[in-house]
Amino acid sequence: MAAGTLRRGRRVPMIGPLSESLAVALRRASSRLDPPPTPIVSIAVHVAVLGTWVALFLLAFGRGGIVAWSVGLAYLGYDIALQVFTGWQIRRISDRVYRTVPRTAGVARPSVAVIVAAHNEAAVLPATLAALLEQTDAPEEVLIADDGSTDGTAEMLCARFGFVMPESGGGTPAVRVGATALRWLRLAHGGKAAALNAALLQTAADLIITVDADTVVGAPAIGAVRSAFSVEPELVAVTGVITPGCRPTPVGRVMQWFQTYEYIRNFTARYAWMRIGCLQLISGAFAGFRRDAVYRVGGFDSCMVEDYELVARMYRFAGDHGLDWRFRVLAGAQARTEAPASVRGFLRQRRRWFGGFLQTQWWYRGMVGDPRFGRLGMIMLPIKAFDTVQPLFGLTAFGLLIYFVVAGRFDVVGPVLVILAVKLAVDVLFHLWVLGRYRRWVGDPHRASTAAAAAAMVVEPLTFTLLLQTGAILGWIAFLGGSQRWDPQIRFGVGD
Repeated sequence: MAAGTLRRGRRVPMIGPLSESLAVALRRASSRLDPPPTPIVSIAVHVAVLGTWVALFLLAFGRGGIVAWSVGLAYLGYDIALQVFTGWQIRRISDRVYRTVPRTAGVARPSVAVIVAAHNEAAVLPATLAALLEQTDAPEEVLIADDGSTDGTAEMLCARFGFVMPESGGGTPAVRVGATALRWLRLAHGGKAAALNAALLQTAADLIITVDADTVVGAPAIGAVRSAFSVEPELVAVTGVITPGCRPTPVGRVMQWFQTYEYIRNFTARYAWMRIGCLQLISGAFAGFRRDAVYRVGGFDSCMVEDYELVARMYRFAGDHGLDWRFRVLAGAQARTEAPASVRGFLRQRRRWFGGFLQTQWWYRGMVGDPRFGRLGMIMLPIKAFDTVQPLFGLTAFGLLIYFVVAGRFDVVGPVLVILAVKLAVDVLFHLWVLGRYRRWVGDPHRASTAAAAAAMVVEPLTFTLLLQTGAILGWIAFLGGSQRWDPQIRFGVGD
């Protein structure tokens, strides 16, 4: 970057401990720290889910014919129900409301601070920061929350932007790049949530946008987020649409193939849940929040998935206080993030994701079946109760099928294979239709490959789906073991 584009700003004060007011807010809003009583309806839902699996599993040894594979039928039936729901909700998918609002439109323009939490991310930070500094609607601030990096992060920031190394726990003067003030907060290693909170306390911007250090945002992305908050005062959190990229090794290309179509399905599903006010997953890799709302609930908490837990806490706070807080997924805000390129890395990531999901479901179990939380409490969270054991259903169904084949139980295997063949054909057709809806939504008629999408659906049941379910079982182990780790990753950089 040319030295002539940099201008010095004010000196940043030393970063002290977590603000007492933020800590107090966290204690009041967090179901981890202040767990409410578990209502009988929540207990009943979770017991019913586990009891259903036990009952269906026992049928395998007490009945003949297709009924012996009842666990598999329940697993397939659940998947079909979700497909019908998603298909209905995305049939007219559109993001027209949240296209960028011009500066002359007379709409209030909230200020934006982007927080990039980084721990040993020197390989990917340059591309991430370059994309943020080249936005068509530039953020007022970009804060690099350096979480005790020991690689070449410090040297890269000093060489690239002319920073002077701050002492640990301190920050640099702002370096102005165009309309954006770039700041470096050098922190002791305390985890991602602590790094995000330290940066949160250093900005007075109306909106904060969290961007992972390995995520490259599209040029219109910040403007789309700013516009969404401008036109909807009740909006408190948004997620962009993210595309995965993997290291270009042979295994990496296969992992990217599978994850590309998984992300497409996942983000269209988020749109579907958003339509009924139940969007629960705001991806911290690229997410926007009203700073005041985040502060009111106590900032980010140290757990396995701080983004997912924060949204659950915001829903609880809104329900407890009668607030009409809203959550959106924005196709106008797109980004590309680095995804695991090996089986081991993938399982490590999904272990953390599913373990964090279980943590959050457990901490906020009191919301299940509570009408104060609207459709989230009455529909979404009971479904999530099933999701806690859904991998158990899937692996049990697969294991029973193998058992029936080995035992020569073709009275079971024959009908099961017919059902699976029909389900596979339906899946291929449905997901090709979903791909078409997704392309319309993101405004790219050529996004992804139709042939590759069909091939992925054919291969997934005996490959990628089993990996997902294995990662979920590892997540159960992590959850029961009380894991809180922010696992390190080996980066290569997704580029543009």
